[in-house]
Amino acid sequence: MKNGGGCGKRGSGASGFVLAFLLFCSFCGGLYPQDAADTGKAAKSPDEERLAALRYGTENEIVSLIQSLKTEKISSMDGELLALAETSHSSSILSGIFTFFAEEEKPGLESLASKIVRREEDVSNETILAALDYLGKTKAVDTISDLRDLIEKGDSRFQVSAFRALGRVVSGEKNSAADEAAEYIADYYATRNPPDENRRELIFALGDTASSAALELLEEITQNNDERASLRIAALSSLAKIADPSSLAVVSAAASSQDPNVRAAAMAALGPFSGETVDQAILEGFRDSFYRTRIAAAQAAKQRKLTTAVPYLRYRAEKDDVPAVKEEAIKAMGAIGGGESMEALEAFFVEKKNSDRIRLAAAEALLENDGGRFAAPVIAGMDEAKKKNQTSLYNGFVRLLTKAQAPGFEDLARRFFASGGVIEKSLALDLAVNNRFLSLESEIRSLTEDKNVGLARKARDALSKLGVSQ
Repeated sequence: MKNGGGCGKRGSGASGFVLAFLLFCSFCGGLYPQDAADTGKAAKSPDEERLAALRYGTENEIVSLIQSLKTEKISSMDGELLALAETSHSSSILSGIFTFFAEEEKPGLESLASKIVRREEDVSNETILAALDYLGKTKAVDTISDLRDLIEKGDSRFQVSAFRALGRVVSGEKNSAADEAAEYIADYYATRNPPDENRRELIFALGDTASSAALELLEEITQNNDERASLRIAALSSLAKIADPSSLAVVSAAASSQDPNVRAAAMAALGPFSGETVDQAILEGFRDSFYRTRIAAAQAAKQRKLTTAVPYLRYRAEKDDVPAVKEEAIKAMGAIGGGESMEALEAFFVEKKNSDRIRLAAAEALLENDGGRFAAPVIAGMDEAKKKNQTSLYNGFVRLLTKAQAPGFEDLARRFFASGGVIEKSLALDLAVNNRFLSLESEIRSLTEDKNVGLARKARDALSKLGVSQ
C-alpha cells in the first residue's frame, strides 16, 4: 500500500454517535448511504445496502457501517471487508476493520497485520496499533518473532502494545512458546529498566502468557509493600489469570493488606482459585469497610457460584450504602441461582421503593434464570412504568428486553407491532429475532415499507436473520 496524500496522519474517523443512537442502535440498524426519498425503487436487502456502502461509500460512511456491523455482530460482509483491507489507503477504515475482526477473533488479516508490524506498509500509527491488537486477540503465534523485533527497536509508540500482543498470542498455549515469552518479558522488566508508565503494562502482559514462568516476578511484586500500589494490583490481576495453586498463599495474604486498593484487588483475584480457605476469605470480604473490596467479594462469589455467599449478598443488596455494591450483589445472586437467590431477586424486583437500577438488575437476573416464569411480571412492570410516566425505568426495560429470550414475549411483540410507537416496534423486532418468532412474519413484513427508513431497514434485516425470503 502507498501512503496516498498524507496517509501517515490520514483519516478523520467517523463522527461521534449521538446519545440517541447509542441508546437505540439496535433500532437504527446502522448508518448506510441511502436516499431516503428514493421510495419509488424496489427496496434493497440489508446486505445489498451494505455492499453498496462498502464499494461506493465515503470514508466516514464505511467506518460507520463497520461500527454497525460490529454492534449487531453481522458477519455476512467479512469477505468484502477482507478485500477492502488489502486495497484501502484509509487509516480509519483499516483500523476499523482490524478492530472489528479482533473483537470476534476472526482470522484472515494475519498476513497484512504482520506486514504492517514489520513496517513494510506505509500506514499511520493508529493502524499499526490496531494491527498489533488484532494479532494478539487472534493469537497469531507465527508472528512472535515480528513482535519481538518491534520491541527491540525501542520505539516507545509501539512497545507497550507489542508486549501485550506478545503475551496474548501465546496465552492458553501452556508450552515452551508461552514460557519463552514470559521469560523474555520478565527479563526485560527486571534488566532493561522500562519507564515507570510501561511497567504496569508489562505486568499485564506476563499475566496474558498464562505461564508459570511469570510467577516468580509477579509474586515478588505482590509481596513488596514498598512497591507502588498500581503495580501490586496489576500483579494480582495477572496471578488471577494464571491461577496457579502455588500462588494462593500470596494472593490470600494480600487480601489483608493495609492498602485498601490492594485488598480489593486481592479479593477479586481469589475468584479463579478454589478451596475452603478461598471461600472463607471471600465471605470475610463482605465485611470490609472499603466498598471496592465488597464489590470484589461479590464478583468473586459470582465467578465461583458460591452458594454460601447468598445470605451475605442479600444483606448487601438490602443494606449497603453504595449502589454499585448493591448491583453487584444482585448480579452475583443471579449467577449463583437456586431457590434462595431467586426468592431474593423477586423481592427486589417487586419492591417499588427500590431504585430503578436495582429493579432492572433484578429483572435481568430473573429473566436469565427463568424467562418463562418471569416474562409476565417483567412485562407488567414495564407497562406500569409507562402508565406512570416513569421514563427512565421504562427505557431501562426497553434496553433490557432487546436481548430477552422467552416464549412469553411473543404476545408483547405482537402488541407492539399492532399499536406501539417506533421504539416499541423496534423492540418487537428484537424480540422476534432473538426468540425466532416466525409466527410474526407478516407483522415484520408489514414494517419493511414503513415510512421510517431505519425501522423499515431493520424489519428487512429481521427477515434476513430469521431466514425468511424477501
